[in-house]
Amino acid sequence: MLDQSVSRRGFLKGSGATLMGTLAMTSLPVAIMAPGRAWALELENLTGRQGEVLLRLTRHIFPHDTLEDAVYALVVKDLDAASADAATQSMMTAGIEHLDARAGGDWLSLDEPTQFMHVRAIAGEDLFEKVRSTAVVSLYNNEMAFRHFGYGGELGDAGYLQRGFNDLTWLPEPPAEASGPVMGVSG
Repeated sequence: MLDQSVSRRGFLKGSGATLMGTLAMTSLPVAIMAPGRAWALELENLTGRQGEVLLRLTRHIFPHDTLEDAVYALVVKDLDAASADAATQSMMTAGIEHLDARAGGDWLSLDEPTQFMHVRAIAGEDLFEKVRSTAVVSLYNNEMAFRHFGYGGELGDAGYLQRGFNDLTWLPEPPAEASGPVMGVSG
């Protein structure tokens, strides 16, 4: 007979929590960067639920409806690494508990508009600022995000002048005097 006295939390704590999801994207560049449709992130310092809260919180702070959870999971990975520091882990645990308490017990169970109301209420608090400051780098400085947003990145690091400079079609055409000197053109 198996001893079933180990709780799910104890099992996850002992085996390392995992945050999992599925890629819904069908675009080829993202498929190359994330070859499987399923992804998993092993958490070393946070619980699986804490990882889920942080992923959803990051989505609320930096909303991109078509950006996959796998890219947001990179933020959770960095927050998990930061949680190796006991003070940081304590702050995030307390922040998540505070968010749950504001929500009446389980922030994740709320609908998105209600979740967002609570996110706005904690703006400026330690957890919010830690997620925001980590996500600014983690979310936008990776190949999957580059491909999603159409950023050419450091492709040979030729710079925009040598690559055309005209790939920002959403900007109005600037006057010639605002463009500055162009390399290789005298004038």
